[in-house]
Amino acid sequence: MANQQIGKLLSWYATAKRDLPWRGTTDPYKVWLSEVILQQTRVVQGLPYYERFITHFPTVSDLAKASEEEVLKLWQGLGYYSRAKNLHHTAQHIATVLGGVFPKSYQELVKLKGIGDYTASAIASFCYNEPCAVVDGNVYRVLSRLFGVQTPINTPAAAKEFKALANELLDKPRAGEYNQAIMEFGALQCKPQSPDCKGCVMNEKCLAYHKDKVDKLPVKLPKVKITHRYFHYRVISDTRGYTLMERRGEKDIWQGLYQFPLLETTGDLSEAEVYVLLKEKYPKAVDIALQPKAFLHKLTHQHLHISFWKIELAEVLAQGIPPTELEKYPMPVVMQNYINKDK
Repeated sequence: MANQQIGKLLSWYATAKRDLPWRGTTDPYKVWLSEVILQQTRVVQGLPYYERFITHFPTVSDLAKASEEEVLKLWQGLGYYSRAKNLHHTAQHIATVLGGVFPKSYQELVKLKGIGDYTASAIASFCYNEPCAVVDGNVYRVLSRLFGVQTPINTPAAAKEFKALANELLDKPRAGEYNQAIMEFGALQCKPQSPDCKGCVMNEKCLAYHKDKVDKLPVKLPKVKITHRYFHYRVISDTRGYTLMERRGEKDIWQGLYQFPLLETTGDLSEAEVYVLLKEKYPKAVDIALQPKAFLHKLTHQHLHISFWKIELAEVLAQGIPPTELEKYPMPVVMQNYINKDK
């Protein structure tokens, strides 16, 4: 990118950038936290989570001292829960092994769990002005359109190609400011849908604009096949009104979160068929009822067909949990929504 174009980009950023709490800081903890939260999350959704985390855990040491359940509870609703688990693990590593001091270079940052090329580049450039180009979805879009790059952005080849291009264009003396400027430009100006190309400060050099390909770039290969899963949650209630919860295992969605005992079936069973299975499991149940109707919950690569079944037992559950304590447990948002509606 020519010096003239860099100047236009930085001038645009100086007047158009959003006032965000992590912007302007060189505190690597705050930058790291914001970048992890904003992975696969829009700013408007991630901002309240960032503010809650900073309030509860002002420093990386405070985050390290928290229990995993506390971290997951604050993260509840953001999805991609492995981000929260990696965040907590790395905070503990920094607090204990590194004495509470963040690494000060890309090469050291990228060694930390959950910190890949993008996040390491962001921290290194924003906080230490290290000349590392940041390539996120916004940067992919800007570079693809400016230079007419046809390589599908969700391929390994694209990662290398766009990283090399981004490093070649990087304004090294002002690496941190430049990285934030091009990311913000993609978020606010060079938007995925209906960008204002005529009023864009970069349109003079934009190949996509001049070749009428703005709506065709960047190129992205079709998503992977969607998997359908069938979840039937057993909302058990004993004579005291106590219920049961279980923790989800590793290597699956919502790992480490809590849920009502789950019956997962391999196919789409009818209400009557599920009822028979539950009746066999709880032959002495006072009542078994579907409440409310089954619904669809869509994740990136999975569609979950979810139903909640109320099961009343004429006995006392040994591991029963009072309903008033359910709020303490980190759980998937579908579970929290059910509990809130049932109050």
